[in-house]
Amino acid sequence: KVDYDVCSNYGNWLYSAGIGNDPRDNRKFNMIKQGLDYDGNGDYVRLWVPELQGIKGADIHTPWALSSAALSQAGVTLGETYPQPVVTAPEWSRHIHQRPGGSPHPRGRRGPVQHKDRGIDFYFSRKKDA
Repeated sequence: KVDYDVCSNYGNWLYSAGIGNDPRDNRKFNMIKQGLDYDGNGDYVRLWVPELQGIKGADIHTPWALSSAALSQAGVTLGETYPQPVVTAPEWSRHIHQRPGGSPHPRGRRGPVQHKDRGIDFYFSRKKDA
């Protein structure tokens, strides 16, 4: 089945690109976090980017952050067999070397932050002290 709703798709692509309507200031789409959340083992990336198939686990989302020994073992040479990143956003740094689920170490996994006490006014007010 093909999902095609012009307005919805266009709006979702704009939102993902960080240029759609959003009440939050400075919201940016974090590709590293999304990769860890929705493709923790890197299977989807491995399917479509065969140059990185030798990289194990979630490290596939940040090949430029791996040691030269790990890259060599995986058969990856940045700038030759796989391109160097064009940009590395500062927001990505806290997600590099994390395991899927958002925690750098298995014992420290806490799960998603819950904001049950926040009403709709929190998201639409200018003051963000909560």
